[in-house]
Amino acid sequence: MEEIQRKLELLNYPRSNAPAQSLLFAGVERYALLEWLFFRLLGDRSPFTQQNWQGDSMDRDEENTRIQHLAEIASFLGITSSVDTEAIQGKGSYEERVELLHLIVDLVEASQYADNPEWSVDEQLAKDVQLVDSIAEKQAQIFSEELKLFPADVQIQSVYPLPDISELELKLSEHSKKLSNLQQMVHELASKYDYNPNEDYTEVELKLRSHLESFLETVKYFNLIYTKEIRPWTHMMEVPQLHGFGPAANRLLEAYNTLLKFLGNLRSVRDSYAAMSVGSLSTTTDEPSSITKIILDCESALTFLNRSLSILSTSVAREQGKTP
Repeated sequence: MEEIQRKLELLNYPRSNAPAQSLLFAGVERYALLEWLFFRLLGDRSPFTQQNWQGDSMDRDEENTRIQHLAEIASFLGITSSVDTEAIQGKGSYEERVELLHLIVDLVEASQYADNPEWSVDEQLAKDVQLVDSIAEKQAQIFSEELKLFPADVQIQSVYPLPDISELELKLSEHSKKLSNLQQMVHELASKYDYNPNEDYTEVELKLRSHLESFLETVKYFNLIYTKEIRPWTHMMEVPQLHGFGPAANRLLEAYNTLLKFLGNLRSVRDSYAAMSVGSLSTTTDEPSSITKIILDCESALTFLNRSLSILSTSVAREQGKTP
């Protein structure tokens, strides 16, 4: 920390005499330092607006806003891999806190006291391009076997010469034709089906969610009844006699079969939607959507329901066999 504070003095940080501990833990001093360092790195073309925080105290909402603002800047600068509010607050080990401050201070120092402070990025890019062009023009001499630049097991241009440009152009033309044919096939398929990937399915999703949640509640109630009323019969020594079911049992089985078809169609809809939407959206996580979770719950409940209702189906069939 002594080295960091010494560099802050060299950088003319106005609050460089702040206690070292206050710079390592969440608080006004740490936020003020990070904000000062970040905007030294961003420069005049900063896409972020510098906030005018007054005083050395703030309420919880102001603190959260300030932390979020600093975390977004840190992510933009590449200091953190994501919008990490915990890093801004100084969470972690003592070494991790010091390392983060050390990194940011070194970046500011390098940008403020560069070897050629008036050398612009455009000039550096021009020189880099010129160097690459020069290497490309003289690659035969630079990468010659006589210079022994490569290990013996590495093949270079003299062994595998570069292909002829006309041959590459011919292959490019062939692949372009194949690509054009594939695109034409895709357009023909798209014209046959009314599919809009940007269509808003919010209303349909809400209705589907409502139906599935209602179905889950029904399954829970049935499971409760089965556990308390029907399951004990399966452990009796005698075959259970289901008196009084009559036509109600047939209606229950018919409703169950309809529900089974519905869930099968629902699974097909899910698979089709997943197949058609591959590549249309970029995701940052592999977590399933809420609809997929509900469908998975329904499938799990259906498996349990199949096992439970097999007993009921057998009993109904036996009762129908006894009826003259």
